[in-house]
Amino acid sequence: MSGPIRLTAEDPAAYLGGDDIVQTGHPAVRALAAELRAAHPDDGEFARAAFEWVRDRIQHSVDVQDPRVTLTASEVLSAGVGLCYAQAHLLAAVTRAGGVPAGLCYQRLGGDGEPFLHGLVAVHLDGGWHRQDPRGNQPGHYAEFRLDREQIAYPIAPGSADQDLPEVHIRPAPSVVTALRGAYDALDLCRSGLPSVP
Repeated sequence: MSGPIRLTAEDPAAYLGGDDIVQTGHPAVRALAAELRAAHPDDGEFARAAFEWVRDRIQHSVDVQDPRVTLTASEVLSAGVGLCYAQAHLLAAVTRAGGVPAGLCYQRLGGDGEPFLHGLVAVHLDGGWHRQDPRGNQPGHYAEFRLDREQIAYPIAPGSADQDLPEVHIRPAPSVVTALRGAYDALDLCRSGLPSVP
């Protein structure tokens, strides 16, 4: 396993706002954040609860073979399904709505084959950024909320052609937004080619 990635990010305060995809102001997103925050007043425990809620309750499209395409936080929350990017959009929105800075980051996976982006979230806690992977667990891929060390679904092995991309984005990557907005079937998008650059 490789060592921790050095993330590059702006001022954490910049990662508290919302937009038309990371919808921190949407009533359903705010209601979920308020519910989780009421039960978890500590920032770290709230961020953990938000992570576990998304990881465990939002199904990954491929895992459940659901072709619906979701993009915005409210779409993901309503449908209960999405690709990794969409899951990350919801997690970032809920975490920000609860007052904890959260950004979007990516890995480039695919080994020596066709590369594609995998979406993650980074939260700012304990004075630093910590990547979390809400993709959902499956055999061989186990993600947990951790601040002491990363436990993401796809750790990059030394010498691998895969890459951890260090930037923590305030807004979703344009290539991800374009791909999801132009897709009619999430499963077909996975077969035909996911975005490979942010």
